[in-house]
This record gives sequence, C-alpha cells and structure tokens, in this order.
Amino acid sequence: MERLFHLQAAGTTWQRELVGGLTTFMTMAYIIFVNPSLVSTTGMPFEAVAIATIFASALATLLMALLANYPFALAPGMGLNAYFAFAVVGAMGVPWQTALGAVFISGVVFVVLTLSRVREMIIDAVPAVLKKAIGAGIGLFIALIGLHNAGIVVANPDTLVALGNLAQPATLLAIIGLALTAVLLGLRIPGAILVGILLTTLIGGFMGVTQAPEGFFRLPDLSAWAPVLGKLDIGAALALGFWEIIFVFLFVDMFDTVGTLIGVSSQGNFLDREGRLPRANRALLSDAIGTVTGSFFGTPTVTTYVESASGVAAGARTGLAGVVVAGAFLLSLFFMPIVAIVPAAATAPALVLVGAMMIRQVEGIRWDDFTDALPAFLTVAAMPFTFSIATGIALGFILYPLLKLATGRGREVHWLTYVLGALFVLRFAFLS
Repeated sequence: MERLFHLQAAGTTWQRELVGGLTTFMTMAYIIFVNPSLVSTTGMPFEAVAIATIFASALATLLMALLANYPFALAPGMGLNAYFAFAVVGAMGVPWQTALGAVFISGVVFVVLTLSRVREMIIDAVPAVLKKAIGAGIGLFIALIGLHNAGIVVANPDTLVALGNLAQPATLLAIIGLALTAVLLGLRIPGAILVGILLTTLIGGFMGVTQAPEGFFRLPDLSAWAPVLGKLDIGAALALGFWEIIFVFLFVDMFDTVGTLIGVSSQGNFLDREGRLPRANRALLSDAIGTVTGSFFGTPTVTTYVESASGVAAGARTGLAGVVVAGAFLLSLFFMPIVAIVPAAATAPALVLVGAMMIRQVEGIRWDDFTDALPAFLTVAAMPFTFSIATGIALGFILYPLLKLATGRGREVHWLTYVLGALFVLRFAFLS
C-alpha cells in the first residue's frame, strides 16, 4: 500500500483511508437507487441500470485511485442523468440506445481533450480567487443538498424555499444526526462523520425512519444486466447529428468535474504553491474513461462526485480511499438490502457539515478588491441558487476578465480565461 499510494508522504494511514472511503461511499450510495429510478423512465430496466451504475462507479473510481492516487469517487452524474432521461429521451423522443451513443461520443471527445492536455490547461487557467470561490460555492451547494434531503429546507411556490416541518420523523432524525455528528467532530473523534451516519441510521430504527432490512445477503443476478450492457447506438447518434446534445453532455461534465476537482482539492490541500493540481491529467483521464465505459455499461455520463469532500473531511488523502469506495460499490451487489436501509436523513447531516468546512475557503479572497470580490461572490452564490456547479463557474469566468479588462488590469488575466469567458457567453446565448 505504501508503494502504491505513498501514505506517509500524504500524512495519512490506512485506517484513515478506510474510514474516509467508507464515509464517501455512505454519502453517495444513494446513486445506486436514484440513478436507475431516473433513467428507468426511458424504458431501461431498473435492475439493469442499477447494476450498470455499480460497475461504472466502481471502475471509474478505481481508475482515479490507481492512475491519479486521489480520493475522488466517481459515479453517473446527477443532473446529467436527468437531462439524459427527461430532455433527450423524454422531450426529444430520442431512443435511449442513441442517447447512450451520444454519451459515448462525448466521452471520447473528453479523452482526446485530456490527452491533448486541454482540460489540464483549463484547470491551470482558473484564477486563484475563483479556485477559492469554487470550493466555497461547492460547500454551499452540498449543504443545500443536505438540508433538502433532511427536509429542513423545502420548495415553496411563494418564497422559492422555506423551512420544512421539523416535527416530521425523518427531519427530526436529521437534526439529531446533525447535532450528534457536530459534537463528534468537536471532540475530534476519529471517523466522526462515518460514526455519525451509522449512529443516526441506528437511531432512525427506533424512530421508524430506518426500515428493517429484507435480509442481509443476496446473490446478484448479473443476467439482469443484459438488456442495457453494450446496447448503445453510436452510429445512430452520429447519423442524426446530435451535436448540441453531445455538447451539453461535454460542457456540463467538463466544468462540473473541474469545479469538483478544484473545490475538493482545495479542501484537502492537494493544490501546489502555484494553485495547480498535480497529476490533474490522470484524474481527468480517469473521469473521461469512466464516461466511455459507463455508456457501454448502460448508464449516462460518469463524473467526479462532490460527495468526495465528505471522505476528505474524514481524513482521506490518497487513492486507497478510492479503492475502498470501489470495493464498497462492488460489495453492495451482495448486500443491497443493507445498503438500501441507510436513510437520506442519516447522510444529510454529513453534507451540511462538510459544507460548513468548505466555506472557510472564502478567507483567502480579497474582498477589498471589487474586481475579485464580485466574480467570487457570484460564483459562490450561483452554485446553490441555480443548483449548478457549472453555472457558478460560468458566471465567474465571464465577470472576472470583463472587470479586469474594464479597469485597465487586463494583463493580469490568463489568455485562456478570456477564451473560456467568451465560450460561456456563447453557451448562455445559444444553449439557454
């Protein structure tokens, strides 16, 4: 393990990596059930997509662990799977096989852009102030997800959002879990977030929120995977010219991934003194290969998950944590009844607390310089308010070079930042 993952150099131990990996898995295990529930609306069998989700997530996360030695977990992207199911297949009437072909093509383009180092150049071109803002914005974004999953924040047609019913058992359980985990963190208990998830799940059993498992062990039926495995239609996607669809898959995944890598890396102190991510190209290549293989397995775009921040907060620093996540995904094939009982109310507190940890990155922003302050603020605010990491990045990339140029400080901006800012303007103009 030391030769593969350099644990001592990273200042970690295998015990911390184990806890960190399990914490990340617990906070993102919902994807095993949520992704199939969305994608199955296209006519794809639920169980087949669930198996595809597990294998795609395990393979991509393992690649990230072994190629890049980072504790970043990957899985089919939320938002992208909804776009796949409801916009491409549902609204446009595209067969799901053809839509998977479009995902495959976007993944191949990702591989080309990664090997040509274009994606790494994009990460390096992100201004330091926006890197800090992206990390803080992601913190608010995942905190909002946690508060919503807990039922503390709910939708309201009059005020957009409102306080939920705190007397609901699930919401009350999430509040108990939030307080319990916060105390564990305050006491510096090792693996506090994972311990908090497990204890909250246990308490939920007495409150009627955590359901009793329907058994503990079940042999997987891999024959159920056959209806989607390798059924993508690349030729049809090329023939029908789905370039706009392919571009959306490409665009959203690219900048969601870039944002997640920067945000979680800032939290884990993975960036070097120049603000660059070592081995960024290997991390991006893992992400790209994940999308290509995921489409073959039978699931939409695979991307790096922001929930990796929970594992980093629990102490994960190397790819060993990723190996744990990948192993947990594969083991879930045999323990689906157990994985299924962890309620959202038990994992929601972890997301809120990780958000609290990540917001501290705003400390490094020069708030007295408005050419830095406004792009940073809108980057942070737009992520939770628009429910999109990519949109927050886009607004920051547009405003930052514009303000610098308008105030006579255009030379402070990397040339690629101008190019990306222009591309984001075109994206809003033509892909609204």
